[in-house]
Amino acid sequence: MNPKRKQRLLLVIFLVAGVSVAVGLALYALNQNINLFYSPTQIAEGEAPKNTRIRAGGMVVEGSVIRDQQSLHVAFDMTDYAKTVTVEYTGILPDLFREGQGIVAQGELDSNGVFQAVEVLAKHDENYMPPEVAEALEAAGKMPMPAKEVFNK
Repeated sequence: MNPKRKQRLLLVIFLVAGVSVAVGLALYALNQNINLFYSPTQIAEGEAPKNTRIRAGGMVVEGSVIRDQQSLHVAFDMTDYAKTVTVEYTGILPDLFREGQGIVAQGELDSNGVFQAVEVLAKHDENYMPPEVAEALEAAGKMPMPAKEVFNK
């Protein structure tokens, strides 16, 4: 092989290696930002990974909210009416957060099966529900009736 071909071959090899490293780093970065959604039933049955950031959604169980008077720590149960998962959160909850309300929480499932939330989102009006929560509740056969239908009956 003459020196000119050898030089071109080395250039091509370095380019392919550089592109491969760039693609690998991009895929790694994208993988870190993926947040999969799980319902309380899937979490309770062990389908959700532990120590991995996920999103979980459901309804806040009536009478389950426990607020620490000395800090911003809150614990509550979340359900899809089939199974219930305990959620712990430290921070300011959204204004629309209340018992019986649909929420989506982002965080990690710890080794004790408690969902450690880093962010809690509440629905913004009486008719809106996150699509993932609606699907989970519909699958459990517990989809709440919209306000319009309640008043029309």
